[in-house]
Amino acid sequence: MTELDPFDIRLLASLQHDAAVTNQQLGERIGLSASQVSRRRQRLEEEGVIRRYRADVDAGAVGFSVVAFVGVALNAHSRQNARRFRDLVRALPEVQEAHVLTGDMDYMLKVAVADLAALSRFINDELLPHEAVRNVRSSIAMETLKDDNRLPFA
Repeated sequence: MTELDPFDIRLLASLQHDAAVTNQQLGERIGLSASQVSRRRQRLEEEGVIRRYRADVDAGAVGFSVVAFVGVALNAHSRQNARRFRDLVRALPEVQEAHVLTGDMDYMLKVAVADLAALSRFINDELLPHEAVRNVRSSIAMETLKDDNRLPFA
């Protein structure tokens, strides 16, 4: 784990809110010069604390109106089977998030698709026929109450 001082934390919190902010603007917000911000930002990127910068696109506004959470149980719990499933998940653009779980489901996938027919195709054509998969359960999100993915720095 990377050690973070109060300036690093304020820098990260500010970037979570607006990653398009300039180093000058960031410096004004957290009380550092633009060059100090640049050095800190670069260090945090190199250490993998800042993983990437990207636009936050509204899925519904661009035609992905169905968000579903898909639980997957594997048919065998071997390293090779898990690797096959991970390779599948990484290749499926519909999968927004994938998590390894404890309990009766091995994985939980957050999936974004255009409509229910697309969700059906995703489950029936991609997941269920895969050799690693034993069982799939899905739940469709009816409404999203919060979707900001920000860490609670303070």
